[in-house]
Amino acid sequence: MKAILKPLLLVLFSATVLLCQAQKRTTFKAKEIYKSARLIITQVAPNSFEHISFLQTTDFGNVECNGLVVRNNGETIVFDTPANDSASTELINWIRDSLRCKINAVIPTHFHHDCLGGLTAFDEANVPSYAYFKTIELAKENKYAVPANSFQDSLVLKVGDQAITAKFLGEGHTIDNVVGYFTGDNILFGGCLVKEIGAGKGYLGDANVAAWPTTVEKVRQQYPDVKIVIPGHGDYGNQQLLYYTIKLFKPK
Repeated sequence: MKAILKPLLLVLFSATVLLCQAQKRTTFKAKEIYKSARLIITQVAPNSFEHISFLQTTDFGNVECNGLVVRNNGETIVFDTPANDSASTELINWIRDSLRCKINAVIPTHFHHDCLGGLTAFDEANVPSYAYFKTIELAKENKYAVPANSFQDSLVLKVGDQAITAKFLGEGHTIDNVVGYFTGDNILFGGCLVKEIGAGKGYLGDANVAAWPTTVEKVRQQYPDVKIVIPGHGDYGNQQLLYYTIKLFKPK
């Protein structure tokens, strides 16, 4: 019996060691890796970086605005520009000088300044811009910087040997809000369609409040494997942000 148990225990011990090593390899601790007066960058996953800039508003004061940079094999894609051109230039320089990566595209996720306020800096840096066709229409109507390339409903772009998607799943914060997804880190950029835990409803001047919870439910169903969710403002988290946003806007 002892002769049988000894190799069995050895196999179980080896399996436990390998499992612990795998868990250590897959555990990632987020860390702030760049900070200035205009821009904060936090690495939230091995190849995903949240960028935070600041927008002075009349109703809400100086607001932190989130965006996302994803990376693969020396290439990046940016979701939402920082709130102004100076912060955007800073982000572009950081990607090129510190990450040593090419920027394949920038994708504003709706037409407000917290998404495309720094688009001119990307244009001047020869970075292609893409947006949902309604975002382009609204940017033109409001005389904002206008993304160069439009898409209908969804967009897939390569970043290295992986891909991102940008997809319109319905109205909410605005009639043109899209979300971005990077399978490499199972990360969703929800933009202003998604709220941080504990947030209020925020600015509703261009919103479709009635459609909002249904749209976020579609997002949840579209990306069931999401691990990290970044809202347009405030702290990132996991799928709980989607559930929170649905509950926040669901009729009582």
